Amino acid sequence: MTMNRSRQPVAILFFLLVFLTITSIHFSFCNANHDVVMCMESERQALYAFKQDLVDPSNRLYSWEVENDCCKWEGVVCNNLTGHVLELHLQNPYTSLDFDYELNDYWFKKSALRGEINPSLLNLKHLKHLDLSLNDFGGIPIPPFIGSLASLQCLNLSEAGFAGIIPHQLGNLSSLRFLSLKIFGSDLGLMDVDKLQWLLGLSHLEHLDLSFVSLFEAPNWLQVINELPTLVELHLSGCELHRSPHLLDVNFTSLVVLDLSWNYFDSVIPRWIFSLSSLVSLDLGGSFFVGRLEGFRENGFEGPFPKVFQNMTSLEYLDLSNNELEGPFPVLLSNMTSLRHLDLSINKLQGRLPRFLGYLCNLSFVDLTFNNFIGELLISSSKCVVYALETLSLSENHLSGHLPDEFEQFKILRYLSLRDNLLSGSIPATIGRLASLEILDLQRNQLNGTLPQSFGQFSNLKTLDVSNNLLEGIVSEVHFTNLINLRKLYASGNRLTLKVSPNWIPPFQLKEVKLASWHLGPRFPMWLQSQKGLEDLDLAYTGILDAIPIWFWNLSSSLYSLDLSHNQIHGEIPYLLAPPGCQYIYLNSNHFNGILPHISSNLKHLDLSNNSFSGNICHLLCEGKDKQNNLVFLDLGENLLSGEIPDCWMSWQSLIIIEMGNNNLTGNIPRSMGLLGSLQSLHLRNNHLSGEISSSLQNCTSLVLVDLGENEFHGSIPTWMAERLPYLIVLTLRSNKLDGRIPPELCRLSHLQILDLANNNLSGAIPWCINNFIAMVRKEKDVHSIANEIPIDEIAPAAAPIASAPLASAIPFGSKDFSDNEVLVTKGSIYQYDKTLSLVTTLDLSNNIISGKIPEELTSLQGLHFLNLSGNHITSVIPKKIGNMGLLESLDLSRNQLYGEIPPSMSGLNFLSHLNLSYNNLFGKIPSSAQLQSFHASSFTGNKLCGPPLTKNCSDNGKTPEGNEGDSEGARSEVDWFYVFMALGFAVGFWGVFAPILFVKSWRYAYFRFLDNVWTRLVLLYVSK
Repeated sequence: MTMNRSRQPVAILFFLLVFLTITSIHFSFCNANHDVVMCMESERQALYAFKQDLVDPSNRLYSWEVENDCCKWEGVVCNNLTGHVLELHLQNPYTSLDFDYELNDYWFKKSALRGEINPSLLNLKHLKHLDLSLNDFGGIPIPPFIGSLASLQCLNLSEAGFAGIIPHQLGNLSSLRFLSLKIFGSDLGLMDVDKLQWLLGLSHLEHLDLSFVSLFEAPNWLQVINELPTLVELHLSGCELHRSPHLLDVNFTSLVVLDLSWNYFDSVIPRWIFSLSSLVSLDLGGSFFVGRLEGFRENGFEGPFPKVFQNMTSLEYLDLSNNELEGPFPVLLSNMTSLRHLDLSINKLQGRLPRFLGYLCNLSFVDLTFNNFIGELLISSSKCVVYALETLSLSENHLSGHLPDEFEQFKILRYLSLRDNLLSGSIPATIGRLASLEILDLQRNQLNGTLPQSFGQFSNLKTLDVSNNLLEGIVSEVHFTNLINLRKLYASGNRLTLKVSPNWIPPFQLKEVKLASWHLGPRFPMWLQSQKGLEDLDLAYTGILDAIPIWFWNLSSSLYSLDLSHNQIHGEIPYLLAPPGCQYIYLNSNHFNGILPHISSNLKHLDLSNNSFSGNICHLLCEGKDKQNNLVFLDLGENLLSGEIPDCWMSWQSLIIIEMGNNNLTGNIPRSMGLLGSLQSLHLRNNHLSGEISSSLQNCTSLVLVDLGENEFHGSIPTWMAERLPYLIVLTLRSNKLDGRIPPELCRLSHLQILDLANNNLSGAIPWCINNFIAMVRKEKDVHSIANEIPIDEIAPAAAPIASAPLASAIPFGSKDFSDNEVLVTKGSIYQYDKTLSLVTTLDLSNNIISGKIPEELTSLQGLHFLNLSGNHITSVIPKKIGNMGLLESLDLSRNQLYGEIPPSMSGLNFLSHLNLSYNNLFGKIPSSAQLQSFHASSFTGNKLCGPPLTKNCSDNGKTPEGNEGDSEGARSEVDWFYVFMALGFAVGFWGVFAPILFVKSWRYAYFRFLDNVWTRLVLLYVSK
């Protein structure tokens, strides 16, 4: 006891000394910290020289100018004791994925550093960390001197705009642990390696990312990487790897993350992958492995799910998307209880979703999009997964049934996508209890009923997409009560009615709203006035009968796409249409009037068609003729525009499609239109244009569609069309005043699918080379491939995106798809073709003064759907092989001078729904077939034909009885010539035989002796009997 008391002062003294020691150390550190706040002057000068070669558009390195101590500069980290610069963090603070890429990446580009890398960095002898990622150095090579930064442990140059061959000097960075040279996927091929041996110098490397760097010239990539035993992460996505060599001994068994996605292997899945026992993350998405391995089939990475995966139970991340896996959902996944991320999207898996998914308690991400799963959603069987799942995508399958009420169990679910299935029934009210939900995508199902009011509980919801369902009913303010974070609302394609008070101010600020086909009218929705950040607005088909209020045009400076089409909006449009940043405007099919507005040079797509705009086009086209405009699509069709087409197209060289048909335009096609090298589709139908077809158009060599029909053009069809416009698919010149022959040169237009020259004064014969129209020769199943044969690398770059697709296929322009269209006269009526235009083939030469015969080559057009040669002076028989044109739906040969019988092969035209052979000189029996007998008798009137569907019966020998309908001059002429030739034959035969008997004595005696012998033999024969 006494001893313990004696030790107490000693203990107190000891603790006091410890305290004083710690305090002194603390103050010494603080003082040291205070003493080294200033960086080394030599390193400061090095950094400043480095900055001088950089371009900093956002001035994010401002502190480098105003602060003396470089340790306080933006992105600079120093050693607190020595003042040496240790780290440079100069990565772009923004990424292009931070915002909607469709709209713009303005901030990403503005914040990106550019320029060159100054070698002054070599003076930073202690630099361990250099990060220049996500900048834009404009394709310069990686400076080789970086390989001399001997202290570097981390080098990140990913997606920074470098290009060329990776310098081998990087192999000198023996202390390097982290190396990322990844480039943007869109820049594939801009950076490559000739050899990978330099990697062997990086003996301490743990993280390597060469994604989208071409390793095509490095076939030994695997052997090199196998010599890096400390490697933990390997990312070789999209590296143009085409073969995966085999390894007998795997040295990098410490690998935790392996990404070989988006390569095109032509070998089996190598077994060394399954030897990586430490593997936690495996990404083989889009790998296209081939061969057999535990159930693989030999046609790509396909077949039943490989059983070798069942031993990889430590996997937490598994991506096998974009392959050809088939069969039922792999049961062996039930053993992967550590799995957090599972992506099997874009495969061919089928059957029902398994119940065991509900027992994988760590699953937070599941993507099974674009497979063939069927059946109902079995949410009730979900167990512990409901507490972990954050992302669930079952889109683009064949799931059916109702949305289950049990979705409310998923307490932390943030992303739910069930789009493009067969789900039906109403949306359950319990779905509003998904309190964490941020994105809900139910588009393109068969959901009915109305939106549940519980939608108003989604306080975290950012995107809602219920478009293209069968929803109907009333939507009120209650549905939006707590949607304070909603930014994107997609609900087009339903029959919903919005009923809110005129003074309603929504709780959200929308960026994108698409309510096409809702009932919003008749007044213009005033609640839009509160939406200051709108970027994409679609209110088409919403029953608005109002004028657009003035405030609307200045509503949002960020407006990108505007669609108010197919309403009954009236009034004039202001002087400058939409804000400068707007790129897509659709105001077609309304009642707008007045003159055309001025437009911003940034606009790409403008549709003002089917309105009542008047005046000339100069206001729109010629105001900004001194600056280049970005307009790609211009539709001013079906208005009241007048005057000449202005000659100021030189500023609009991005134009691909021009539609100005159905107006009152006059004059010639201006010369400057020939400067539109990217122009691919030109519609000027139904105006009052005159003169000859302008030769300036021969410079528009990308043209695919030309419609100059229903104007007053005269002269001959230019032969330069065949030579200068080789990609033409549609040529319509109908209802003009063109004359001369059909130039045989047109036969060079092998891609032509539609040729309409009707209602002109064309003469001469049909060119025999007509079978060179390959698109009309091929049958329907091959027609769609014609446009794909166009060598788009020879077309103007701006036009190539459309040329690469079949005519009238959906062409993406902003927020909607555009399909080209054409008005055609077929089956005796006028039709407009748009989305099916690529499937149509037609040849119309009707109502001209074409003569001669129908060439046999015409019957080679086996892919032709519509043929009209009526109203000409063609004199011939109908070709016998016309039955070869098996896809014909409409055939009109009426009002010609055709003669002979109807060929029997015509009875084989099984698709024929319109036939007109009237008013010719045809005769004989109409061939028997259910198809031909189904037509009205008027299809055959004006001929000398018999048999059904006519009421005139045929005689036993198949001839038309006397007095039958169709007794025509041509038919009579045929009979008269028969008797003439019979008389001539008699005369020639008579005088050829009997004249010598009368005038040559020896012939006469011989003839009489012959008769005596014949008579004697007959008598003897009779007597003997």
